[in-house]
Amino acid sequence: MEKAIITIQVLLSAVGAWISARLGILLPVLGFLFVAMVLDYITGMLASKKEAINHPDDPSYGWSSKKGAQGIIKKVGYLCVIAVALMVDYIILNVAGTLGFRAPEQAFFALLVAVWYFLNEVLSIIENVGRMGAPVPEWLSKYIAVLKNKIDSKGKEEDE
Repeated sequence: MEKAIITIQVLLSAVGAWISARLGILLPVLGFLFVAMVLDYITGMLASKKEAINHPDDPSYGWSSKKGAQGIIKKVGYLCVIAVALMVDYIILNVAGTLGFRAPEQAFFALLVAVWYFLNEVLSIIENVGRMGAPVPEWLSKYIAVLKNKIDSKGKEEDE
């Protein structure tokens, strides 16, 4: 039994190392994005619960499974867009190599998309915490929005 556990640990370590080598800096960003998605979902439910307490006679307030399902579907959509960006990065790297062009050897579009979604999730968490009644520094929201806009403008520069 102990030998089986060690074998599983070795296999998981090897798979983790392989994924880390392939994704590079994108791997921790995806980890932070996943944590932010979970926190956004939890804070959204808590904010909805608080609003339901404050507006007991208004059915438009409060958490519903429909809203929760829509949130999960949206987050799955984020992951799909990141996967598409990864495919674009992969194709660009391979085509560039085939044509003799030098391209960066790491994910570029996937990284920008993942960071953009991460900042989007962080802004949503801050908004949810504010809806719960906790004070949120205004400068924090503005700074994160500026970062998100910089990524947007970086993407526009690449298009031109």
